[in-house]
Amino acid sequence: MKFDNLDELHIVLACHEMGNLTGAAGRLSLTPAAASAALKKLEARLGVRLFERSTRRMRITPAGELLVDYARRAIDLLAEAQAQLTEGQRHLVGLIRISAPSDLTRRVLMPWLDEFMDVHPGVEVQLAVSDILSDVIRDQVDVALRYGELEDSRLVARRLSFTRRIVCAAPAYLARHGTPQHPQDLAQHECLTFQIRGKRALLWPFERSDSRQGNEKIVVRVHGRRSADDAEIAHRWALAGHGIVCKSELDVRAHVQSGALVHLLQDWQGIAMPVHAVLPSGRFLPARVRALVDFLAQKMAGLDLPGSQAP
Repeated sequence: MKFDNLDELHIVLACHEMGNLTGAAGRLSLTPAAASAALKKLEARLGVRLFERSTRRMRITPAGELLVDYARRAIDLLAEAQAQLTEGQRHLVGLIRISAPSDLTRRVLMPWLDEFMDVHPGVEVQLAVSDILSDVIRDQVDVALRYGELEDSRLVARRLSFTRRIVCAAPAYLARHGTPQHPQDLAQHECLTFQIRGKRALLWPFERSDSRQGNEKIVVRVHGRRSADDAEIAHRWALAGHGIVCKSELDVRAHVQSGALVHLLQDWQGIAMPVHAVLPSGRFLPARVRALVDFLAQKMAGLDLPGSQAP
């Protein structure tokens, strides 16, 4: 691909983000006619159509989506280089767009980000907090933190750690309803559930090593009157004594250590699951994003979780 100047890439990005030529031209302080002419010239030179146009809207084509992804990262890298040259030193600068699960963000990630930003005052952070998996390319995310195995083999990812889900409840709940001694006992308890990848997690798997029986595995179907699409809500319900929750060690470790939650069924372990940092590209990775991923991997290694090693 040949580009006469960066203005062409900015026009493509503006058209994609604004959805029409008038809005794109206004953002770039151009007339709609000038923006339209530049876009047509670029499409003619590339030999592909980047947008399907109507009188009011522009719909990006697959070729346009490919160019937008590369253009955005190229411009980000150039902006980072310019900022470092301007500073005269190799300071980390620029915006990092992060997507992460709700409870992991509130319980673990926020203080770590504060620490990272204190060390690198030129870095800005934009957080998207949701238990719904984000599309790192479509949603313009620089790094997404995800639990579990990755279903899309095309994604570029770095495994930060392993963790396990553990079962826990507040002392007040256990005082009223008793303490389960076996996973099957959970069927008689009020269990707090939340959605994982869009589905309510009602099947809780467990395993344990027994010197006589070897590896023993069991899956328990639980029920309860409270369920949410936000795991943080289930966490708060557990703290309030409303039931038993099954969550990642990363999410509940502080409240287990403080005694606000009691780790139950300690002879049984939840299935080990990795924690990944998912990236939109393995080729164009700004230094600030690479530094953040390295920092998060170091912080997770320092937690020394019981399930942090691969099974």
